[in-house]
Amino acid sequence: MNLVHNYEAEYIRKLIAPEGAAGLIKSGDTIAYGGFILSPIFTDGFIAKRVKEDKNFRNVKIMTQVYPGICQAAMADPTHEQIYFCNAFFGPGDRFLHVNGLCDFVPTLFHEFPYYLMNGYFKPRIVYLRTTPLDKNGFFNFGISNAFMKELCKKADLVVVETNSSVPYCYGGFDEALHISEVDYIVESDNSPLLAPKPVESTDADRMIANLLIDEIHDGSCIQLGIGGMPNVLGSMLAKSGLKDLGIHTEMFIDAFVDLHEAGCVTNAKKKIYPGKSVYTFAFGSQRMYDFLDNNPSCASYPVHYVNDPAIIARIDDMVSINNAMEVDLYGQVSSESDKFRQVTGTGGQLDFVFGAGRSNGGKSFICLTSTYKDKEGNVKSRLVPTFAPGTITSVPRSMTNYVVTEYGVIQLKGKSTWERADAIIGIAHPDFRDSLIAEAEKMNIWKKTNRIA
Repeated sequence: MNLVHNYEAEYIRKLIAPEGAAGLIKSGDTIAYGGFILSPIFTDGFIAKRVKEDKNFRNVKIMTQVYPGICQAAMADPTHEQIYFCNAFFGPGDRFLHVNGLCDFVPTLFHEFPYYLMNGYFKPRIVYLRTTPLDKNGFFNFGISNAFMKELCKKADLVVVETNSSVPYCYGGFDEALHISEVDYIVESDNSPLLAPKPVESTDADRMIANLLIDEIHDGSCIQLGIGGMPNVLGSMLAKSGLKDLGIHTEMFIDAFVDLHEAGCVTNAKKKIYPGKSVYTFAFGSQRMYDFLDNNPSCASYPVHYVNDPAIIARIDDMVSINNAMEVDLYGQVSSESDKFRQVTGTGGQLDFVFGAGRSNGGKSFICLTSTYKDKEGNVKSRLVPTFAPGTITSVPRSMTNYVVTEYGVIQLKGKSTWERADAIIGIAHPDFRDSLIAEAEKMNIWKKTNRIA
């Protein structure tokens, strides 16, 4: 590796084999993995090997957010006695581990997670995270996951970076990198490619919802999008819409934003907060998107307690927040993270943006969902339900829900009574379920025919 002379000796002194990095952990330790794409996948394999070989190595807590794939250290201990793996937002691998009793969920609001570290609610002895290789100025860049990485490193006793040349070098507002002087050990990984999931296919219902949302966005709007088929197709539609001077202030940077940039729709010129930059806290998507962010000065990552701070979001005029949900009940409560007692994802930043966009001058928050889905037996079920089943988590309280969208329409709930809310929600349910929803609403005393406004 070619290093600037000033850092060569320090780099070599801190270089450690992955087996040695795994050997730093002591029984009883609390450790952290860098979140999302910055999870130390290479070193995790060596920690798993140690778990299998050393039965005296016990009671180690590993904390992260969205492990990309399946955490091998957790898989190595089916007894759950050596490794206690917990996660503040689930991906597919985390869901698999959770179902099999090998992963616990940590409820959080995404923007608050750095404060958990600042206030001592979570204190790792060691943090392991993936970064770019050392740059000429002595920094390891966090690439596509600024989020809470710097705060993790500040609070840990030991910092171990796992360098990977596949991590794009991403510019940031601040806290997007770690200086070699802040690092205790360096592991050179196998430089494996970053996880780049296949795009989620959009459905006819997704396209209908996206078409409804197009009318809610205008020149100068600032956009936040979640993940899934609907946001992807919405981005494609917006790229062809002719809209101008759009801004981006988003928790997650997705492929749809690349389409908008390349179509010339995005300038970020109208933003009062971080003008001229597409702001995000982490990115996840295709290799095309990772290549787009690499050394791109039009985009900037910031820590999540800035990007997702509702007070900062509220200062952005015409903020449009668009997120998916699993269910909405007749009170207007939103469930976006669990299927009864099964944790599927997490609260993440959805509530942050619902709250912030709702206080923005001209801002709007949209919760989107298809009106129906098919269960495991192939039965069609409504996503608009009278009340949530036991165990179902409320991600957004009814008092904060703004707009709800299905393929049958867009409704606005703020300022409406429980009857007006129920009536509006039933109106965007699938027609096959409306009568049964009315019957249940009558039992719940939130809908009566005599209340109907002509």
